[in-house]
Amino acid sequence: MEAGERIENALQRAVQRTTDETAPPKLAAAIHHAVFPGGARVRPRLTLAVASACGEADGDLVDGTATAIELLHCASLVHDDLPCFDDASIRRGQASVHAAFGTPIALLAGDALIVLAFDTLARSSGRSPHLLAPLITAIAQGAGAPTGIAAGQAWESEPNPPSVRYRLAKTGALFVAATMSGALASGADPTAWRSLGLRLGEAYQVADDLLDAVSAAADCDKPVGRDAILGRPNTVAELGVSGAMAHLEKLIDAAMDAIPPCQGEKELRDLVRLQALRLAPKHPAHQAA
Repeated sequence: MEAGERIENALQRAVQRTTDETAPPKLAAAIHHAVFPGGARVRPRLTLAVASACGEADGDLVDGTATAIELLHCASLVHDDLPCFDDASIRRGQASVHAAFGTPIALLAGDALIVLAFDTLARSSGRSPHLLAPLITAIAQGAGAPTGIAAGQAWESEPNPPSVRYRLAKTGALFVAATMSGALASGADPTAWRSLGLRLGEAYQVADDLLDAVSAAADCDKPVGRDAILGRPNTVAELGVSGAMAHLEKLIDAAMDAIPPCQGEKELRDLVRLQALRLAPKHPAHQAA
């Protein structure tokens, strides 16, 4: 089964458990709205690719791990869009969850997705129970404090946040969780995969900074120009457009170099290369002019 279909099927199964006839209808609809239709599903694709490269043995656990990673990402987007943070009305080309369902339901939907992520992981571990605890730890570190998504969001409420720590927490931490958990779910040593997650996460943050700073709203599926309005750290503000583009290219090269020798190395390199093509904004120099 192709990775995209595999991910969507697993997400459908997970979300269905929270959206049956016993659920509050608005909450059920908001949860579904937050997950579907998805974006590129880069993080779960990365988890599947690393698991395959490490000799995937327990497909159910790998699916549950990739699903947990994506559900946490979706939860972070719901919370990030709230009026108290970015106050964004558009996400993935449609109304953000709070714009469609109101702030109280959006807050609860994000919380429910976090719980669903770990519930899904636990349910998938029946054949490999010994791997559940290290997986929970690795994924929780990417989502919570002091260095996960929650910390990244919190840095935005601090004066003069340290840009390196901010970017690592806001974006890099879940990429690290995606690569390391993919290895863990296959019974492999996760430490060799940390650097790949770090480099990819940093590359995605730089690309997002470029998109926010120089892209036209029509080219994006979310509002642009928010970093400048909200006074957030932004690579373009620090390095300029050409400097940020050069830094992005270096990070992509570093990510390719960070892939350790493995049986699925070629396929993983192809995935990283394919995703790299999606990173850079279209015609940044023209749009910045």
